[in-house]
Amino acid sequence: MSEHEPLRPLSPSQREMLEEATSAYQAALTPGAAKYLLGRGIGREEAATHRLGVVGEHPFPGHERFRGMLAIPYLDRNGMPLTIRFRCLEDHDHRAHFHGKYNSIKDDPPRIFGVDSIHEAGDTLDITEGELDRIILRKIGLYAVALPGASIFQGRHRRMLAGFNRLRVWGDPDDAGAEFTAKVCRALRSAKGMRLTAGDVTDTYMQGGAQVLLDLIREDDQ
Repeated sequence: MSEHEPLRPLSPSQREMLEEATSAYQAALTPGAAKYLLGRGIGREEAATHRLGVVGEHPFPGHERFRGMLAIPYLDRNGMPLTIRFRCLEDHDHRAHFHGKYNSIKDDPPRIFGVDSIHEAGDTLDITEGELDRIILRKIGLYAVALPGASIFQGRHRRMLAGFNRLRVWGDPDDAGAEFTAKVCRALRSAKGMRLTAGDVTDTYMQGGAQVLLDLIREDDQ
Protein backbone atom coordinates (compact mmCIF):
# COMPACT_ATOMS: atom_id res chain seq x y z
CA MET A 1 0.00 0.00 0.00
CA SER A 2 1.29 3.44 -0.96
CA GLU A 3 1.77 5.89 1.88
CA HIS A 4 -0.55 8.30 0.04
CA GLU A 5 -3.46 5.85 -0.28
CA PRO A 6 -6.26 6.02 2.29
CA LEU A 7 -6.46 3.06 4.64
CA ARG A 8 -8.91 0.35 3.67
CA PRO A 9 -11.72 -0.01 6.22
CA LEU A 10 -11.51 -3.05 8.47
CA SER A 11 -13.92 -5.85 7.66
CA PRO A 12 -16.61 -6.77 10.22
CA SER A 13 -14.70 -9.96 11.07
CA GLN A 14 -11.46 -8.01 11.61
CA ARG A 15 -13.24 -5.55 13.87
CA GLU A 16 -14.84 -8.37 15.84
CA MET A 17 -11.52 -10.16 16.35
CA LEU A 18 -9.76 -6.98 17.45
CA GLU A 19 -12.55 -6.16 19.90
CA GLU A 20 -12.45 -9.68 21.38
CA ALA A 21 -8.66 -9.56 21.68
CA THR A 22 -8.65 -6.10 23.25
CA SER A 23 -11.31 -7.10 25.78
CA ALA A 24 -9.46 -10.31 26.66
CA TYR A 25 -6.10 -8.58 27.07
CA GLN A 26 -7.65 -5.76 29.08
CA ALA A 27 -9.12 -8.32 31.49
CA ALA A 28 -5.69 -9.99 31.77
CA LEU A 29 -3.80 -6.87 32.94
CA THR A 30 -1.35 -8.18 35.53
CA PRO A 31 -0.17 -6.52 38.76
CA GLY A 32 3.30 -6.35 37.21
CA ALA A 33 2.01 -4.49 34.16
CA ALA A 34 -0.07 -2.18 36.34
CA LYS A 35 3.06 -1.40 38.38
CA TYR A 36 5.01 -0.69 35.19
CA LEU A 37 2.30 1.70 34.00
CA LEU A 38 2.12 3.44 37.37
CA GLY A 39 5.87 3.98 37.14
CA ARG A 40 5.16 5.79 33.87
CA GLY A 41 2.47 7.98 35.42
CA ILE A 42 -0.43 5.92 34.09
CA GLY A 43 -2.93 4.92 36.77
CA ARG A 44 -5.96 2.65 36.77
CA GLU A 45 -8.24 5.29 35.25
CA GLU A 46 -5.93 6.03 32.31
CA ALA A 47 -5.31 2.32 31.72
CA ALA A 48 -9.05 1.66 31.61
CA THR A 49 -9.78 4.63 29.34
CA HIS A 50 -7.15 3.50 26.84
CA ARG A 51 -8.08 -0.19 27.28
CA LEU A 52 -4.51 -1.25 28.05
CA GLY A 53 -3.96 -4.92 28.80
CA VAL A 54 -1.58 -7.85 28.68
CA VAL A 55 -1.41 -10.74 26.22
CA GLY A 56 -2.14 -13.72 28.45
CA GLU A 57 -1.54 -17.44 28.12
CA HIS A 58 -4.04 -17.74 25.28
CA PRO A 59 -3.10 -15.14 22.64
CA PHE A 60 -5.37 -14.54 19.69
CA PRO A 61 -4.22 -15.90 16.29
CA GLY A 62 -1.18 -14.01 15.03
CA HIS A 63 -0.36 -12.67 18.50
CA GLU A 64 1.48 -15.71 19.83
CA ARG A 65 4.91 -14.07 19.87
CA PHE A 66 3.52 -11.19 21.96
CA ARG A 67 2.62 -13.38 24.93
CA GLY A 68 3.24 -11.51 28.19
CA MET A 69 3.58 -8.11 26.49
CA LEU A 70 1.61 -4.95 27.22
CA ALA A 71 -1.21 -4.59 24.68
CA ILE A 72 -1.80 -1.01 23.48
CA PRO A 73 -4.93 -0.82 21.30
CA TYR A 74 -5.27 1.97 18.77
CA LEU A 75 -8.87 3.08 19.34
CA ASP A 76 -11.17 4.90 16.95
CA ARG A 77 -13.25 7.90 18.02
CA ASN A 78 -15.83 5.52 19.52
CA GLY A 79 -13.33 3.54 21.59
CA MET A 80 -13.23 0.53 19.28
CA PRO A 81 -9.84 -0.97 18.34
CA LEU A 82 -8.35 -0.47 14.88
CA THR A 83 -5.14 -2.35 15.66
CA ILE A 84 -2.97 -3.30 18.64
CA ARG A 85 0.71 -2.68 19.31
CA PHE A 86 2.68 -4.57 21.92
CA ARG A 87 5.33 -3.41 24.37
CA CYS A 88 7.74 -5.96 25.85
CA LEU A 89 7.90 -5.53 29.63
CA GLU A 90 11.03 -7.64 30.10
CA ASP A 91 14.35 -5.95 30.82
CA HIS A 92 16.40 -7.93 28.31
CA ASP A 93 18.04 -7.74 24.90
CA HIS A 94 14.90 -7.64 22.77
CA ARG A 95 16.70 -8.47 19.53
CA ALA A 96 18.22 -11.56 21.10
CA HIS A 97 14.66 -12.70 21.76
CA PHE A 98 13.64 -11.94 18.17
CA HIS A 99 11.36 -8.99 18.87
CA GLY A 100 11.56 -5.26 19.45
CA LYS A 101 10.76 -3.23 22.51
CA TYR A 102 7.61 -2.21 20.61
CA ASN A 103 6.00 -4.58 18.13
CA SER A 104 3.25 -4.31 15.52
CA ILE A 105 1.00 -6.89 13.91
CA LYS A 106 2.53 -8.23 10.69
CA ASP A 107 1.61 -6.24 7.57
CA ASP A 108 -0.42 -3.74 9.62
CA PRO A 109 -0.33 -0.23 8.08
CA PRO A 110 1.08 2.57 10.27
CA ARG A 111 -1.65 4.42 12.15
CA ILE A 112 -1.99 7.48 14.37
CA PHE A 113 -2.58 6.68 18.04
CA GLY A 114 -5.33 8.72 19.68
CA VAL A 115 -7.44 9.74 16.68
CA ASP A 116 -10.27 10.76 19.02
CA SER A 117 -8.26 13.89 19.82
CA ILE A 118 -8.26 14.87 16.13
CA HIS A 119 -12.05 14.99 16.27
CA GLU A 120 -12.28 16.66 19.70
CA ALA A 121 -9.49 19.26 19.60
CA GLY A 122 -9.97 22.89 18.64
CA ASP A 123 -7.25 24.52 16.55
CA THR A 124 -4.29 23.13 18.55
CA LEU A 125 -3.05 19.55 18.76
CA ASP A 126 -0.02 17.99 20.46
CA ILE A 127 2.01 15.22 18.80
CA THR A 128 4.20 12.80 20.75
CA GLU A 129 6.65 10.17 19.64
CA GLY A 130 5.17 7.37 21.74
CA GLU A 131 1.78 6.06 22.79
CA LEU A 132 2.43 6.27 26.53
CA ASP A 133 3.62 9.87 26.19
CA ARG A 134 0.34 10.67 24.47
CA ILE A 135 -1.58 9.16 27.38
CA ILE A 136 0.29 11.49 29.74
CA LEU A 137 -0.62 14.57 27.70
CA ARG A 138 -4.28 13.51 27.67
CA LYS A 139 -4.08 12.96 31.42
CA ILE A 140 -3.09 16.60 31.95
CA GLY A 141 -5.87 17.86 29.71
CA LEU A 142 -4.20 18.29 26.32
CA TYR A 143 -5.56 16.91 23.07
CA ALA A 144 -2.79 14.77 21.63
CA VAL A 145 -1.89 12.01 19.20
CA ALA A 146 1.16 9.77 18.89
CA LEU A 147 3.22 8.89 15.84
CA PRO A 148 5.70 6.25 16.99
CA GLY A 149 8.82 7.37 15.14
CA ALA A 150 9.78 9.35 12.06
CA SER A 151 9.74 6.28 9.84
CA ILE A 152 5.97 5.78 10.11
CA PHE A 153 4.98 9.36 9.25
CA GLN A 154 3.22 9.23 5.89
CA GLY A 155 1.23 11.38 3.52
CA ARG A 156 -2.09 10.24 4.91
CA HIS A 157 -0.99 11.30 8.39
CA ARG A 158 -0.06 14.75 7.11
CA ARG A 159 -3.52 15.14 5.60
CA MET A 160 -5.16 14.15 8.89
CA LEU A 161 -3.22 16.83 10.77
CA ALA A 162 -3.08 19.61 8.18
CA GLY A 163 -6.25 21.36 9.38
CA PHE A 164 -4.82 22.46 12.72
CA ASN A 165 -3.54 26.00 13.16
CA ARG A 166 -0.99 24.87 15.71
CA LEU A 167 0.78 21.57 16.19
CA ARG A 168 3.19 21.11 19.11
CA VAL A 169 5.67 18.30 18.46
CA TRP A 170 7.12 16.58 21.55
CA GLY A 171 10.04 14.60 20.16
CA ASP A 172 12.38 12.83 22.56
CA PRO A 173 15.64 14.72 23.32
CA ASP A 174 17.84 12.39 21.25
CA ASP A 175 18.84 11.92 17.61
CA ALA A 176 15.74 9.88 16.78
CA GLY A 177 13.54 12.48 18.44
CA ALA A 178 15.24 15.27 16.51
CA GLU A 179 14.63 13.39 13.25
CA PHE A 180 10.99 12.85 14.22
CA THR A 181 10.44 16.52 15.04
CA ALA A 182 12.21 17.69 11.88
CA LYS A 183 10.19 15.37 9.64
CA VAL A 184 6.84 16.43 11.09
CA CYS A 185 7.77 20.13 11.00
CA ARG A 186 8.90 19.87 7.37
CA ALA A 187 5.62 18.25 6.38
CA LEU A 188 3.30 20.55 8.34
CA ARG A 189 3.78 24.32 8.27
CA SER A 190 1.85 24.79 11.52
CA ALA A 191 4.10 22.36 13.45
CA LYS A 192 6.74 23.49 15.93
CA GLY A 193 9.04 21.41 18.11
CA MET A 194 8.83 21.63 21.90
CA ARG A 195 12.11 21.73 23.80
CA LEU A 196 12.43 18.76 26.17
CA THR A 197 15.68 18.45 28.15
CA ALA A 198 14.93 16.15 31.09
CA GLY A 199 13.91 13.15 28.98
CA ASP A 200 10.74 12.36 27.06
CA VAL A 201 7.26 13.61 27.96
CA THR A 202 6.77 10.89 30.56
CA ASP A 203 10.19 11.41 32.15
CA THR A 204 9.46 15.13 32.40
CA TYR A 205 6.04 14.49 33.93
CA MET A 206 7.42 12.01 36.47
CA GLN A 207 10.11 14.48 37.55
CA GLY A 208 7.98 17.59 37.90
CA GLY A 209 4.33 16.77 37.32
CA ALA A 210 1.89 18.37 34.92
CA GLN A 211 3.05 21.89 35.75
CA VAL A 212 6.48 21.38 34.15
CA LEU A 213 4.89 20.40 30.84
CA LEU A 214 2.36 23.23 31.02
CA ASP A 215 5.17 25.68 31.82
CA LEU A 216 7.01 24.56 28.68
CA ILE A 217 3.92 25.42 26.66
CA ARG A 218 3.59 28.76 28.42
CA GLU A 219 7.24 29.59 27.71
CA ASP A 220 6.78 28.64 24.07
CA ASP A 221 3.77 30.95 23.84
CA GLN A 222 5.77 33.98 24.96
